[in-house]
Amino acid sequence: MSEYKPSVIEPKWQKKWQSEETYQVSNTSKKKKFYALDMFPYPSGDGLHVGHPLGYVASDIVSRYKVLQGFHVLHPMGFDSFGLPAEQHAIATGEHPKKITERNIENFKNQLYRLGLSFDWNREVRTSDASYYKWTQWIFIQIFESWFDKVQQKARPISELIDIFEKEGNRSIDVACDEDLPLFSAQDWNTFSEIRKQETLLGYRLTYPADTWVNWCPELGTVLANDEVKEGVSERGGHPVERRKMKQWMMRITAYADRLLANLENLYWSKSLKEMQANWIGKSKGADIHFKVADSDIILTTYTTRPDTLFGVSYLVIAPEHELVKQLTSQEQKQAVNAYVAETLQRSERDRMSDVKSVTGIFTGSYVVHPITKEKLPLWISDYVLAGYGTGVVMAVPSSDDRDYKFAQAFDLPIKLVIAGTETLENPCERKHGTIINSQFLDGMDSYEAIEACIVYLEKQDLGKRTFNY
Repeated sequence: MSEYKPSVIEPKWQKKWQSEETYQVSNTSKKKKFYALDMFPYPSGDGLHVGHPLGYVASDIVSRYKVLQGFHVLHPMGFDSFGLPAEQHAIATGEHPKKITERNIENFKNQLYRLGLSFDWNREVRTSDASYYKWTQWIFIQIFESWFDKVQQKARPISELIDIFEKEGNRSIDVACDEDLPLFSAQDWNTFSEIRKQETLLGYRLTYPADTWVNWCPELGTVLANDEVKEGVSERGGHPVERRKMKQWMMRITAYADRLLANLENLYWSKSLKEMQANWIGKSKGADIHFKVADSDIILTTYTTRPDTLFGVSYLVIAPEHELVKQLTSQEQKQAVNAYVAETLQRSERDRMSDVKSVTGIFTGSYVVHPITKEKLPLWISDYVLAGYGTGVVMAVPSSDDRDYKFAQAFDLPIKLVIAGTETLENPCERKHGTIINSQFLDGMDSYEAIEACIVYLEKQDLGKRTFNY
């Protein structure tokens, strides 16, 4: 066998493949079809890194194998070419980001050509091209002009919702919308000003503006995703990042959660992938429970999947970015709380969620009243509570939750046992379910039975309600 000389052989065949358009495929074929889609790279000035061909070579092997099996294979490539690096380079150099992006793409394409991969370059997509992103804008408009009908389990035009409001008001429709929207009759709606009508519709549209907590980098002048923040600084440039409340466009994607979960069973996917998707949707069943703040009219609502452990609550925790932090902080604790909140808001939600080793928190100086026992419980702030999950308030049950347990140990807070058999355990959290104890009317019930019994009791006493979270 003659010596393999890549510098000679590779350019020869790559040139032949390009001139003969070997990997171009038509839209129609009598053959069985196979679609191989790679993750599109972001075209940075540095060119490809080793992670790109690591994945592309694997998918290329599969694509070529399918061709040999007689499949009609579509294997496209494109560029996810909108991004912060191009913007920052443009700011720093004054060069238009379009020129930077186009130059980087050409560099990437030359490198991909040299790898000899079986891409159909006639299918190339660039997300920075107006011919592409006009459709993302079009899609946004369709979503904005829609609402989700829970009965029909689909989106409908906002014009149809307006027709319903004009004839019936909003009292009888089952629709995905903001919580606690005021009820109104058809007569009420027809007397609303145009501004009020449009403001009301924002509570129903599938996309809408809302004030929400984001990672803000003053130096870069932009909002960053969680994966662009590492240990309180921006991954690009190492600039300080702070948590700040800003108006953002939001999408009412949880309206589709149940439909997505149900249809997972119809997909020809592996069990592990289906489980990963179900966990990403993250549907949980539980209850919203109301805790009155002592010596105040403020009511804090906490979401829990374990209302059966309600009698094990020994303190409440709120997120550092909770909107009521200032109102709930006593004068004596004000300085300490302000310092803790300022420090915490420099960390991304991802950092806070993944950090299971360090335990930090600060007492607000306020207390809440247990809805059933009427016992006063201390109200704390901690970075392990996120404003974006549930209500941003956690009822802490140290005997049944690992993070609550570590927090209670760190700050010498009571640990109340509510599951039989935990009395002999060094860490009571090792047993999550069992027979309920020390819980008044729930005593003797299995924990799963007690979940339902407690929700029924809370709803009858107007102390909480059954809730689903995502």
